[in-house]
Amino acid sequence: MTKSKMANRYSPEVRARAVRMVFEHQGSYETQAGAIAAIAPKIGCIPQTLSGWVKQAEKDSGMRDGVTTEERDRIKTLERENRELRQANEILRKASAYFAQAELDRPLKR
Repeated sequence: MTKSKMANRYSPEVRARAVRMVFEHQGSYETQAGAIAAIAPKIGCIPQTLSGWVKQAEKDSGMRDGVTTEERDRIKTLERENRELRQANEILRKASAYFAQAELDRPLKR
């Protein structure tokens, strides 16, 4: 499965609940990784998946350095807009060259 299909496999509610469970129960385990390893099978995912959700939640809450979900979404939007503007500029550049050539090919009026 591709990463995007995997990302949509679990609802936001399930992700939030799983992350909340890790935060609430990590004190009962020696490490956060221990809590993740115990909780992941209960929600039907592998520990690496849950670990990624926990790390992202920590970034979003300021507990960990890194790009927040909001910032990541904004970056994606800006990159898409940038791509669209580059395409529009390329189209305009080609149209400008086409019309400039047509103007050169036109006979002069006297």
